[in-house]
Amino acid sequence: MIGDKLRELRAIHRMSQTELAKSIHVSQQVITKWENGKSEPSSAYLNDIANLFNVSTDYLLGRTSDQTPNKELSKNQKLVAYSIDPDISDEERKAIIEMVQAAKKFRRRI
Repeated sequence: MIGDKLRELRAIHRMSQTELAKSIHVSQQVITKWENGKSEPSSAYLNDIANLFNVSTDYLLGRTSDQTPNKELSKNQKLVAYSIDPDISDEERKAIIEMVQAAKKFRRRI
């Protein structure tokens, strides 16, 4: 699933595997493995890819067909992330909230 999305986004943005690899600091072979389903990107690389193509990580994971990235964090979400570690960046706060939201979705499926 992720591989198909990567291939699609690269085509839309007219980007080669090599260009994508350089943009997110991995080898072209890693991109090939992701696109062929032989491995999957870590959450950090998923975030990098989502940021690069301006799509949501949920879109990359096939959880939604909506490419739009998540909206700005709410005040409560920022407070939760801040309570975990007050010295983290906004990007790290977003990643924490995404993990919490993913855990909530997973819990509902059980």
